[in-house]
Order: sequence, then C-alpha cells, then structure tokens
Amino acid sequence: MPGQRDAPHGEPLMRVTDLTKHFPVKGGFPIRRTVGAVQAVDGVSFDVHPGESLGLVGESGCGKSTTGRLLTRLIEPTAGTITYRGQDITRAGRRQLAPIRSEIQMIFQDPYASLNPRQTVGTIISSPMEINDVRPPGGREARVRELLEIVGLNPEHYNRFPHEFSGGQRQRIGVARALALSPKLIVADEPVSALDVSIQAQVVNLLQEVQREMGIAFVFIAHDLAVVRHFSHRVAVMYLGKIVEVADRASLYAGPRHPYTHALLSAVPEADIDAEKKERIRLQGDVPSPISPPSGCRFRTRCWKAQDKCAQEEPPLIQLSGNIEGHLTACHFPEEPTIEARGEDIVLDPALVALEEDVADGGKPAAGG
Repeated sequence: MPGQRDAPHGEPLMRVTDLTKHFPVKGGFPIRRTVGAVQAVDGVSFDVHPGESLGLVGESGCGKSTTGRLLTRLIEPTAGTITYRGQDITRAGRRQLAPIRSEIQMIFQDPYASLNPRQTVGTIISSPMEINDVRPPGGREARVRELLEIVGLNPEHYNRFPHEFSGGQRQRIGVARALALSPKLIVADEPVSALDVSIQAQVVNLLQEVQREMGIAFVFIAHDLAVVRHFSHRVAVMYLGKIVEVADRASLYAGPRHPYTHALLSAVPEADIDAEKKERIRLQGDVPSPISPPSGCRFRTRCWKAQDKCAQEEPPLIQLSGNIEGHLTACHFPEEPTIEARGEDIVLDPALVALEEDVADGGKPAAGG
C-alpha cells in the first residue's frame, strides 16, 4: 500500500512452533470428568519480525483470538513453543515473564468491555507504568497526557471516565494503554470490528502511524480481509485451529493457492464497478466442531476439490512449486494462483442453488428462505 514500507527481514522477534491449545470438555454426573477437548489451536507455526505486521485472518471460531492470547501468555498453551528474542517463554513463570510483559502488549476487541468503568482515563493508562515501576521523565501524568495526544485525544481528558467517550475514542484509549510501556510487539485482537465503518479507518491509520514512528511489530487479528490487506505486510489464513496458507500481502491477495483462501477472497466486496469480474465461491454449511474436527485436511468437508487422499493425509504447510519464496500452502490439490472469474461459479450449498433456480424461473422464494 502507498506509504507502507516493506516488511523487515533478519532474526524473528517472536517464533511460534507447533503451538497448541486444547480446552477440556467436562461431562458426566455426579462426577465431572473430561470427556473431550476443544481443539481451538492445533499445531500453529509462524514468525514475527521486528517492525513487521502479520495479519491473522479466518472465520469466527477458527482460533485467531486464542492464538493472540497464547502469544501474550494470557492463557497457558497445551503444547508447542513460543520464543521471544531468543528466549523460550512457553512455560516461563511470573518472575521470568516480568521483564518481558512490558514488551508484549495487547489491544482488545471490545472497547466497551476492556476499560474499567470505575477508573479515570489517567488511571487506566498509567496503571501499566505503576505495575512495572516505570518512572518516565516528567512523571507519569505528563506521559499519559503525551500518549493521549499521540492517539488523537485531548490531554485534558485525563480525568474523564470511559462512559464519556465514543467507541472509537475508547479504542484510542486502549491503544494509548498498550503504548504506555513502549512495547516491541502488540497483539491487536480485532481492534476495529466493534466500531462503525467510518471510525475503523481512523483507528487503522492510527495504528499504522504508531508502527511507522515507533517501529512496533504487530500481530493483527481480523476477519475483514480489506482491513488486513491495508495494514499487514504478511498474512496467515487460519481454518479450524490450523494455518492453511501464509504469504506476503501481494502474493496472497493476487495468487492464493488454498481453496479456503480463494473462498474468503471471493467474498470481499468490490467497490469499483469497473473492476475485472472476480470468481464467486459460496461454501456449504458452517465450520465443523473443533471438538471433533475432520480427519486429514480439516477443510475437506466444505471443499470442491476434496478427494480420498484429503481424508487420509493431513497436508503439510509447504512452499509449492512456482510459489514466491515464503508463500506456504497446506493443500494436496492447490488452486491456480489467480482470483479471476471462472467459467462457472462454485456454489456448494444446495439450498442456495434451489433458491436461485426458483428465482430464475420467475417464482418467489419461500418465506424465510
């Protein structure tokens, strides 16, 4: 995108290897025992470089937010490793994490729930500094007022309460709190999904400006592919706890190889009516239950290219022949690297097919259809 620099290279700031999080499912009476597990994140691997923004996209329930909370160690991983600046922090205790906590911060999805309604803005933003015994030059209040100005708020709002602000302003307060300790990595968990469209661009532009000026790395979690394309250097696509494709922004959006990525991109609305017609792919049903995911490739139950091999073998996340270096895909039968319109739309949902045929014949769709 204009004005956005390329992703930096070199040693990664954070390296995630085979990261897994399973939540136990309890059942039975009168004794509550574990009868299964929700496989929220299942063997995820990626790197985040200094100053880079990595987008994490996928449908609701695919494990994006859980991954973000694992990176910040808000929840404990079941397996795998998280390495930050060469140090393994996967099982690090509270004392070991203390110096690292200030360098990894999080911006939460809901600006209405992530701020304490009983505390003033000044207290909310200065709390991280008090907890970590940070004493900035000029005092904490001066630093908080400076942060308010950085995120586009009036420094005089120091003594106001969260209920006196709009949703976009509250999210700016959340950004200021995340910046209070001068972090090196920020995990932004759908930071604009709860905001009006007119406000989303302001917050995204603010995050870009912060990244450009401070050199902060971002893991940007979202389901809006247009926002991710605008903000991220690289993009990882998740489906049912697995990463199915990862590539730089230009390569992924212009030449996706995994069928699920194709389906996601085909759903992005085009504002330009003169633009070349895109393919249209509409999948059947919902994401399977993470308690009992499909064998082999987890996308096979909704994929138009699925064959017997897809049920028997899980495809590895590898670089396919002809792909740009770093463009990894987990698919036995990858798509052609293009998003141009096909000769025939892919519509897997039989209810949609019946509905469109009924409308084409001049009939009216049934009530509630």
